[in-house]
Amino acid sequence: MLRVSLAQLHHHAGRLLAGATAVVIAVAFVVVTLVGGATASASVRAALAAPYTAAAVVVSAPTQVRPEDSDDELAQPPSLAGAVDAVRAVDGVAAVAPDPDVSAELAAGDGGGATYVDVRAVEPPGSPLRWQRVLAGRLPERPGEVAVSERVDAAPGDVVTLTPPAPSTTDGAAPAEAPAEELDVVGVLDPAGDPQAGVTPLVAVTAEQAATWAVWPPSELRVAATPGTDPAALAEAVGRAAGDALDVPVTAETGAAFTDRLVDDQTGGALQLVTVLLAFAVVSVLVAGLVIANTFAVLLAQRTRELALLRCVGALTGQVRRGVLLEALVTGVAASALGTALGVGLAAAGSAVAGRLGSPIPLQGLAVPWWSVAAGLAVGTLVTVVAATSPARAATRVAPLAALRPLDPAPLRSRGGVLRLVVGLALLLPGAAVLVLASVHGELLLGLAGGVPTFLGVVLLCQRAVPAAVGLAGRLLARAGGVPGRLAARNAVRVPRRTAATATALLVGVTLVSTFLVGAASTRATTTAELEAQYPADVQVVDDEALFGGGGGLPGGLAREVAAAPGVSGAVAVTGGQVDLGGTGGQAVLGLGGDADDVVRSATARAPADGEVRVGPGYAEVNGLADGDVVIAGGADGSADLVVRVGGRSDLPVVSAAQLSALVGAPPVVQVWASVAQPDGSAAGDAVDAVTDVAAEAAPGAYVAGAVLARQGLDQVLDVLLLVVTALLGVAVVIALVGVGNTLALSVVERRQELGLLRALGQPASGVRRTLLWEAGLVAGVASVLGVALGVVFGVAGTASALAAQAPVVVDVPWLRVLAVVALATLAGMAASVLPARRAARVPPVAAMAA
Repeated sequence: MLRVSLAQLHHHAGRLLAGATAVVIAVAFVVVTLVGGATASASVRAALAAPYTAAAVVVSAPTQVRPEDSDDELAQPPSLAGAVDAVRAVDGVAAVAPDPDVSAELAAGDGGGATYVDVRAVEPPGSPLRWQRVLAGRLPERPGEVAVSERVDAAPGDVVTLTPPAPSTTDGAAPAEAPAEELDVVGVLDPAGDPQAGVTPLVAVTAEQAATWAVWPPSELRVAATPGTDPAALAEAVGRAAGDALDVPVTAETGAAFTDRLVDDQTGGALQLVTVLLAFAVVSVLVAGLVIANTFAVLLAQRTRELALLRCVGALTGQVRRGVLLEALVTGVAASALGTALGVGLAAAGSAVAGRLGSPIPLQGLAVPWWSVAAGLAVGTLVTVVAATSPARAATRVAPLAALRPLDPAPLRSRGGVLRLVVGLALLLPGAAVLVLASVHGELLLGLAGGVPTFLGVVLLCQRAVPAAVGLAGRLLARAGGVPGRLAARNAVRVPRRTAATATALLVGVTLVSTFLVGAASTRATTTAELEAQYPADVQVVDDEALFGGGGGLPGGLAREVAAAPGVSGAVAVTGGQVDLGGTGGQAVLGLGGDADDVVRSATARAPADGEVRVGPGYAEVNGLADGDVVIAGGADGSADLVVRVGGRSDLPVVSAAQLSALVGAPPVVQVWASVAQPDGSAAGDAVDAVTDVAAEAAPGAYVAGAVLARQGLDQVLDVLLLVVTALLGVAVVIALVGVGNTLALSVVERRQELGLLRALGQPASGVRRTLLWEAGLVAGVASVLGVALGVVFGVAGTASALAAQAPVVVDVPWLRVLAVVALATLAGMAASVLPARRAARVPPVAAMAA
C-alpha cells in the first residue's frame, strides 16, 4: 500500500499543486513573521547591549527616595559619583565609567537652527569600556572635539556650537546661562552602536568634558573586570561597596542580566507587533486549511473508482485511509519545506531592503532560530494532514460497489451541520450583544471580547447562509445569463458544503480587508473632526506667557506677516486677557473678531456674539455650567452678564474681541490663527515651515501648533498601516482564490458526463467555459458582497469601541475602495476558473459520456 500511495502521489502531483501552493504561501507568511521578529529582536539586543558588551557589572542608583529621607517629593536619586572610588577599589575591577546624563543645545552650519542633542561620554583610548564606533573620522580624544550622529548636519572638519545646560542653584535664584562652546567635529557616529542614534540627535565628547557639563548626577556605573573574575561574585562585591559608600541600597547586576532586562523593557512593542503579524498568519493558515480540504476533495473525487477498486481487491478501509493521509503528509512536508525556505529568503530580502532604506536600528544580519524553521514545517504539515482527514474519511466511508456508480452528494443537514449551527448561534448572539455594548460605551477591550466570538460565529454559520445567498443571487443570474447562467446557478448550489467552504475562505479575507478599510476611514474622519474642534485653525502661533498675563503679547503686525507667507490663505490676530468668569478669580479668555470666521475650520470655533461666552464641554462640566446659563464676567475695565454657549473643544473660554476689550481695555495679541491653502497636500508642510520661520523671527518666545500638523501625522500613520495590513490580508485572499479554482476543478470532475451530454446536445465549448465562468463569478461575487457587508459592520463597531469614549464617532465608508474590493475579488475568482474551464471544454463529448 505504501508503494501504491507513493505512485499515486507521483501520478497526481500536478493536481496537488494548488493545495501545495496554499501551504507554501501560508508557511512562508509564518516563517517571515517569526524570522523577521527574531532578526529585529537580535538587532535591538545588539544595539542596546553595545555600551555593556565589556561591562561585567552595571550599578544602578535607586529610582525613588523614601519620604523620611527627603522633604522634597521630586528629590533626585543619589549620585553614583560618590561611589566611583569605592567601586574602583574592589578586587577584580579593571575600570569604572560613570555615564553622565547631559542634554545640550547644538547649532550646526552657517545660520542653521539650533536643536537639542543628547551627549555621550567617550572613555579614553585603551579603556575596555570605550564602546562607541564611527562611520567616518574618529572618536574625540581631547576636550574641544566632538563626534556627531547622522541626524546632526555636520561632517568631520566642521565646527559646531554647543550650549551646555545651565548649572542649577541652591538659593532659588535663576540659573546663569552657560556659555556656548565651539567644538571641532572629528567623526560621525555609527548608528549600529547606539539604538537612539538614528532617532535622536547625539554627540559624543570626552568623558572629562561631559562631566563638566553634567547637571544631573550619573545614575549608572559600568564596571569592567580583570580576566578570570566571576561576574556574579563581582556584582555582589561591587554592590556592597557602592551601597556602603552612598549609605543607600543600590542595584548591581551582571552586564548580561542588565542587558536582558533592558531588552525586555525596550522590545515590548516589537513583540506586540510580532503577535499582530502572527494573527494575520493564523488567518492565512486557516484559509489554507480550507483550500487543502477542497484540494483533496477534488483529488479523491477524481479517484473515486480507483479507490473503490482497491477496496474490491482486498484493501482495507484503514489501509486506504492511511494511504490518503500519507499523500497528505508527503505533500505537507514538501510544501512546508519550500514555504520555509521561501520565508527565510523573503526575510533576508526584507532585512537588506530595511538596511538600505535607513532603518533607525540597522538590522544586523539575519537571525533564523531553529524554532522558526520547526514551526514552519510543523504548521504546514499539520494543517495539510488535518485538512485531508475529512476527505479521506468521506472517500472510504462509501461501500466499494456503491463507489463504482454515480452517487448523489451528501445532504447539507447532518449532525456536523447541526452542531455548527448551534455553536455558531451560541457565539454570534452574545458576541454581537457585547460588541454593541462596547460600541456605545467606547470600550476597546470589551469590543475585542465581543468581536472575536461574533466573527467566529459568522464563519460557522456561513455553511447555511452562503448557499442560500448564492441561490438567491443565482436566480437573478439565471435571468440575465441565458443557458450558461441558469446552469451555473444550479451547479453553484448543487453541493452546498463545498460551495460554503470555498466562499467562506474568500469571505474571511474580504471581511478583514473591508474591516480595516472602513475602520481606517472612520478613524481618520473621527480624528479629523476632533482635531478641527480642538484646533480651530490649520496653524496657530501661540504666546502662552502673554495669555496668562506674563508678557506684552505678539507683535501687532504678525498676523499680516503670517498671511503673506507662502502657502497661507489667511490669518487673523486673537487677543487674550484675564477675566473673573463666574467667580473663578482669574481665567484666561480669548477674544475673537468677526474676521476669524474666514480661517477657522469648524463652525463651533467661530466668534461668538457680543454678550455670549463659548466654553468647551470639559470646561462646562468642571465648572458646573450648562448651555444658556448666565455668568458674571469681570475684568480690569468693567463687567458684564454673559450667556454661556457650550460647543467646540477649546480648553479656554472664548468671547468676541469687542466684548473682551470692554472687559480688560486693550488686551494683547496672544495668538495668530492661519489657514493653509492646501491643508491636505504636500504643500501644507512647506506652509507650516514658512509660518514657523516668520514666528521665530518676529516672536522668538512663541510656538507653532495646529490641526494641519497633527492631521498630516495621523494620515501618514494610517496610510502606512492600511497599506501594510491590506498587503498582509491580501495573502489570505490569494489563498482563497486558489480554493475557488479547486472547487471548480471538483465541479468539472463531478459533472464530466453532464458536460459531455451538453456538448453532445449542441452546446459549444465556449458555452461550457461561460458556464464555469458564471459559476466562479457567482460564488466569488456573493462571498465578496457578504464579506464587505460584514467588514462595514465590524469596521464601524471597532472604530466606535476604540474612539466613542473620547469623541463623537464619524462613520466614513470609502465606497470606491469597498466596491473595488468587491470587483477585484469577483474578477479574480472568475480568472481562477480559466484553467478548469479550458480543461472541461477540451474533453470530447463521447469520451466524457463514456467516463
